[in-house]
Amino acid sequence: MLKITRVLFCFLLLATLVNAQSTAKWTISEGITTPESVYVDPASGFVFISSVVGQPNEKDGKGHISKATADGKVVSAAWVIGLNAPKGLRSYRGTLWTADIDEVIGIDIASGKITSRVKPTGAQFLNDVAVGADGTVYVSDFMLSRIYAVKDSKATTFADGPDLEWPNGLLVDGDRLIVAAWGKPEADFSTKVPGRIYALDLKTKQKTLITPKPAGNFDGLESDGKGGFLATDYLAGKLVRISAKGDIQLVSQFMQGSADIGFIPKSNTVLVPHMNENKVSAYDISSALK
Repeated sequence: MLKITRVLFCFLLLATLVNAQSTAKWTISEGITTPESVYVDPASGFVFISSVVGQPNEKDGKGHISKATADGKVVSAAWVIGLNAPKGLRSYRGTLWTADIDEVIGIDIASGKITSRVKPTGAQFLNDVAVGADGTVYVSDFMLSRIYAVKDSKATTFADGPDLEWPNGLLVDGDRLIVAAWGKPEADFSTKVPGRIYALDLKTKQKTLITPKPAGNFDGLESDGKGGFLATDYLAGKLVRISAKGDIQLVSQFMQGSADIGFIPKSNTVLVPHMNENKVSAYDISSALK
């Protein structure tokens, strides 16, 4: 009986922590339609949100990017318009990069004007972006199980093939590209074998597993500021923390559709685009980072 009580207590404690971390500090819904990515630009402090609006692979010109403050106030609901289905976001020296189906688009943060458009050969479903210290933009192509590298307005294939496990989220971590993989998708985007979190050496491209076993349909990916990572499992609606050794901890449970997250290390705040609910919410996850 004592053992059962202890197990029940631990379960209730975990549920309390997860529910506490699922209570939003703020929520933005103005101008937000099927948001895929949210990103905090370290230089300006502004939050940028990509809205697909239509279908994620449809070139309809309805997609846009919104601009907000770090405390959830909308600066411009339609900061950049006329895109198709913008997804991942990442900045480098005043330029915000986004993946828009088959184009990698650069936007001047100061003016909101598009300054660069690069079409990688054969690109079908560009998803997340990450930027290296030298300004190289890495872009995942989810449907092709491929990662492109864009530098000086030219795109090349950085890595390719089923061994990439259908990459989604990307993050440059020193001399490594951290990849959050989805796993090979079926027609309904479910997987027989889900994806893992792993690292690719930026020079040798050698793959090193972080999660040793398939663990989720991973989407968003950020550093937790403590040597590990934060990731979302889109289909399961989970926000998880992954240690450097690959241990996985549930941080928050949401509805299905938790996409490409942003993170504010100073306040331990995760910004989650709830793609199926047309909103972006901020959550304090301090208790999970202790």
